[in-house]
Amino acid sequence: MKHLIFLFTIFCLGIGRISAQEVTFRASSERTVVVNQQFRIAYTLSTPEQTKAKNLQLGDIKDFDVLYEPVLSQQGMSATTINGKMTSSFTSVYTCVVMAKTEGTFTIPPAAITVGNSTYKSNELTVKVLPADQTANAAAQNNNASQAGQQQPATNAPSNQDVFVVMHVSKNSVYENEGLLVTFKLYSLVDISAFSGAKFPEFEGFISQEIDLGTNTQMNLEPYNGRNYRTAIIKQTVLYPQRSGKITIGAGKFDVVARIRSQQRVRSFFDDFFDTYSDVKKSLTSAPVTINVKPLPAGKPASFSGAVGEYTMTSSISSDKVKSDDAITVKVNISGNGNIKLLKNPEIVFPNDFEVFDPVVDTKTNVTTSGVRGTKSIEYNAIPRYAGDFTIPKTEFSYFDLKSQTYKTLSTPAYPLHVEQGEAGSGNTTAPVLNATDKESIRFLGKDIRYIKTENYNFHRGSFFFGTFNYYLFYIIPALLFIVLFIIYRKQAAENANIALVRTKKANKVASKRLKTAAKYLNENKQEAFYDETLKAVWGYLSDKLNIPVSTLTKDNVEANLTQYGVDENLIRDFRNILDTAEFARFAPAQTSGTMDELYRSTVAAIDKMESIIKK
Repeated sequence: MKHLIFLFTIFCLGIGRISAQEVTFRASSERTVVVNQQFRIAYTLSTPEQTKAKNLQLGDIKDFDVLYEPVLSQQGMSATTINGKMTSSFTSVYTCVVMAKTEGTFTIPPAAITVGNSTYKSNELTVKVLPADQTANAAAQNNNASQAGQQQPATNAPSNQDVFVVMHVSKNSVYENEGLLVTFKLYSLVDISAFSGAKFPEFEGFISQEIDLGTNTQMNLEPYNGRNYRTAIIKQTVLYPQRSGKITIGAGKFDVVARIRSQQRVRSFFDDFFDTYSDVKKSLTSAPVTINVKPLPAGKPASFSGAVGEYTMTSSISSDKVKSDDAITVKVNISGNGNIKLLKNPEIVFPNDFEVFDPVVDTKTNVTTSGVRGTKSIEYNAIPRYAGDFTIPKTEFSYFDLKSQTYKTLSTPAYPLHVEQGEAGSGNTTAPVLNATDKESIRFLGKDIRYIKTENYNFHRGSFFFGTFNYYLFYIIPALLFIVLFIIYRKQAAENANIALVRTKKANKVASKRLKTAAKYLNENKQEAFYDETLKAVWGYLSDKLNIPVSTLTKDNVEANLTQYGVDENLIRDFRNILDTAEFARFAPAQTSGTMDELYRSTVAAIDKMESIIKK
């Protein structure tokens, strides 16, 4: 008997623990209300079995007037089956009505309820109370006046004060490449049943990164110009200006369908219950906004490539001791807030005896209302071919810090690397040498090399060819050809030794080849591929022509070097416009074919002009 009582007690305690774990008690209400507006607070109790709850006690709601105490307004049961096991849940909803007394943001403390022998508390709520609509009284007077007439006018389209779209910008004055948030928000005093035909501006002069708002658009209450509107965010985008000066963001156009109630004069008690609604289509236009873009201050570091924001940089090396022909990896991570996607890779200079490969880049970003945050990971791979002790020098990355408004430079440490000799045939460090101690080889040396005989010999001289004019021409012409070919070879060797001269001469040829590929993408309307190939053609041409590595090439040092060569300002400005247009066109919305044609013609014309100015 004692054993049965003990097992029954354990069973009850287990059931109690399970029930206690599965009971939930949550509170919910509207997040935004208006002063003197009534709203409901719902307390939902879920239990694993039908249990009678008691003693529902509200918290100290001192900032609101409780008009109706909580009452049981809904009760039901639901069942779910997971992996063949069915579970049931019993739900009870208790509702009370309260009214806000003053404007501000207030916290509603948790309520408490007793289930069985346990007491459960709900979550607390935060409610924002807005001031009363300033035009509410005037609207009520107009409504009373309309009811006094014979008949209210038929359905009217909502006015521009009833429903409109506003483009909000987080900043009106920014630096080049500094991010700003653009928000398109719908304001409405009427019910909106549909939203379509959105045509957003193209954000010319900016690189845009759109924020994912999801598929569920929620309406919130928000005061604007003295009235409380229901609002919804239509689009949010982070913009990065690519040039200084005043840039105007164009207007957006939108279509909405508003549901308007049509009321006739109240003739009887029952007529008021038969109001009809009509859907009215209205076109909305947001006002354009002008942004003042300030140029970055002077004093840019040599390692600055246009990064603006807040960044950190870390690096690591796969090993500091390897064998020849074994690969090593230097990994650099750049993290922060800014336009991570457009950051140029820092350059790591490996020793001359290393075989270097193209870096592997992995970019991960998250676009939020506070900007674009993310990490760019660059892996530099190289293979040492010879044994020895080497040093991989440090690399630097500079950016413009918005908080201090100064340039800051980050650097990686220099990595010492010890390379040991690998297996035979995998990277020998010395040339093969004759082994003179091999006695067997020396023994046969006398037989391999025959002595030159010094006795006099008479050559037979025939009269048919030997000693004739053709005989001497047979020797003279090859000698002359050899001298000419030797001179040409030496000249070409000297020119090829001058790498800068070779690159300069081939610059136009290489650029023309890339532009032919860009023209192919243009005809196929492959926009991203076209802009990428055009950028490669222009940057590669400038790199070859000016003898500057692409990794260190920037718009600023291009402008400085072209000025030294005597290139006029108009042509320099043409190249800068080509680079600006192609760079932000890759991330901007779809461009027209006319824009692509114009960019292609401008690029060809600029390169042709440059060829006539810089000749080597």
